[in-house]
Amino acid sequence: MFSIILTLVAGGILGYLLRRASFVRQLEKSTALTVCLLLFVLGLSIGSNHLIIDNLARFGWQAALLAVAGTAGSIAAASLALRLYTKNRKEEKK
Repeated sequence: MFSIILTLVAGGILGYLLRRASFVRQLEKSTALTVCLLLFVLGLSIGSNHLIIDNLARFGWQAALLAVAGTAGSIAAASLALRLYTKNRKEEKK
């Protein structure tokens, strides 16, 4: 888990440092496709796992609750970040 977080932070720092490079802007176009492909492969692995499929009725409500809570938390955090960002931008323009 630490290596995943470290990789994400390193990518964020590198992206920030290279944000004006033209090739980085071209990479943004492939991000959505890559995420969709990863989700598809994750779905394949879940669908092929008999243990998960057999226990879906037993643990399905917990998974749904976690998914809804995770989505709500992400929306709340993004909304807060957007408000803080736009507030700072408005103050800079004054």
